[in-house]
Amino acid sequence: MADLTLAHELALLGHDDAGLNRLGAPHLGYGLAGALLLELTLAGRLTVTDGRVTVTGAEPLGEPLLDDALARIASDGKRRKPKDWVGRLAKGLPEQVLDGLVDAGVLRRESDRVLWVFPRTRYPSPTGAEPAVEADARRRMLAAMAAQGPVEPRTAALISLTRAVGLDRKLFRDLPKEQVKRRLAEIGEGSWASDATRRAIMETQAAVMAATSAATTAAVISTTGS
Repeated sequence: MADLTLAHELALLGHDDAGLNRLGAPHLGYGLAGALLLELTLAGRLTVTDGRVTVTGAEPLGEPLLDDALARIASDGKRRKPKDWVGRLAKGLPEQVLDGLVDAGVLRRESDRVLWVFPRTRYPSPTGAEPAVEADARRRMLAAMAAQGPVEPRTAALISLTRAVGLDRKLFRDLPKEQVKRRLAEIGEGSWASDATRRAIMETQAAVMAATSAATTAAVISTTGS
């Protein structure tokens, strides 16, 4: 896939080998929305100033997902917080991202029913093996977690996203917990990006965490009937 974005990488990491969403519907959407914000930040199109998302360049990037998100933010007329855009961009986003991966041949779409009653859609690899682009993302992240010092910006951003949606516990489960905790803090605070970009990434990560936490709390309340 020529134009693989952070959102595409996160979608791949967020599905298991059977092609099922391991995060849950709202959580994946929020993570993907955060991925768009981070990608646009790294591309010099957005920044976060005084806690608000600001457009710094409206030139299209040639990737529909990113260009559509940028156009929505640029035309909105209000300076919103990252958490506001995470909620707005998340709607329908998983389907768009997964459709792109299917169209590119990275995944295939399969529809079936659970217990012959409940419909579901899976997105497994066409070959049964982990897609090469997903394996590359895993390799980059594991190498960054095992190393010391600065991390390539897109890899650092992807690590921050996996942490925000709780995937870090699965991706780095074979590494010592204390090492993971220390390295995540180093990557979050490191000098791998400009101060403005680092602030934007930290605020976007916090926004995704807040959205997923709220969704989890709402689900628990709904289940318990409290």
